[in-house]
Amino acid sequence: MNFEFTEEQIAVKEAARELAQTDLLPGVIERDEKQEFPKEQIKKMGELGFMGMMVDPKYNGGGMDTVSYVLAMEEISKVDASCSVSMSVNNSLVCWGLEKYGTEEQKEKYLKPLAAGEIIGAFALSEPEAGSDATSQRTTAEDKGDYYLLNGTKNWITNGNSASVYIVIAQTDPEKKHRGINAIIVEKGQEGFTIGPKENKLGIRGSDTHSLMFSDVKVPKENRIGEDGFGFKFAMQVLNGGRIGIASQALGIASGALELSLAYAKERKAFGKPIADHQAIQFKLSKMATEIEAARLLVIQAALKKDSKQDFVKEAAMAKLFASQVAMDATVEAVQIHGGYGYVKEFHVERLMRDAKITQIYEGTSEIQNIVIARELLK
Repeated sequence: MNFEFTEEQIAVKEAARELAQTDLLPGVIERDEKQEFPKEQIKKMGELGFMGMMVDPKYNGGGMDTVSYVLAMEEISKVDASCSVSMSVNNSLVCWGLEKYGTEEQKEKYLKPLAAGEIIGAFALSEPEAGSDATSQRTTAEDKGDYYLLNGTKNWITNGNSASVYIVIAQTDPEKKHRGINAIIVEKGQEGFTIGPKENKLGIRGSDTHSLMFSDVKVPKENRIGEDGFGFKFAMQVLNGGRIGIASQALGIASGALELSLAYAKERKAFGKPIADHQAIQFKLSKMATEIEAARLLVIQAALKKDSKQDFVKEAAMAKLFASQVAMDATVEAVQIHGGYGYVKEFHVERLMRDAKITQIYEGTSEIQNIVIARELLK
């Protein structure tokens, strides 16, 4: 397997790093404190092509491969995970699903502005009683002939208030269980569609996470993605790709923590010399770097398999499982290396530690990843 990056992939990585350092880093602490959605930063990301990276250029996308996407996600996540989760959802869960399974009309109407970054999308699967058990959908899309009547509640929705387009997973035929679920496109502002208050979260506080409520919302039949009953399979397919995005986010959080720790260890002195000269700190840095590199290899492997049209379910689950644990371990060590300074906001690592935790939870918990991996092994 060739891990040599192309000139184009390296250019994408450098462009993402420049964006992160120039446009995302200023104000990131304040946005976290105020729980302020990074509207201008997301707009800039869209203008530079980071919101529809893998979409065909004929639909306003960048036409890039998954490896380029992973490299960009890592660089942006080093600085602001609230920006990178919006990027991940828009690219992996919304644009990818629409391009692969949507009709030409849906692509023209929704995919083009989403890929261009003119609007952003959201993916609505989780419910108050349907998290890891995604088959237990209580939101209903009742078939009324030429439209669906949508009722129910979705929660933990990234881009919940900032999105213009929502892909909603809902039950149409309860007797068919998961084979009776549909994925439908809902536009913001439709009658009966309301958005709940913003969640007050531990991490990714700039990301706007909301509940969505649907009360007799009429959705045209042409807004259904795929055949009748395809919704659950659709959700599982897009989540497989989404796991590569979140693994990349976790990798970025971890590598950002390492970069900050290396810089601090070289500057901070104790007992007459930089703490980087003390073996206790060296061992921490060594372990962080080794685990991060192992996570990176897993993420790149999953991306390469996806790009080569191979089955990547196991690899994506492994990448997310491992990278999210590395993110937690690396950020905890980063705070320890910084000592008292690690506990205050201005040194960034406490935010990275808070941001890391969610990577073990959303788009499939670590426990679910273990189940996915085992099932793939036992096939």
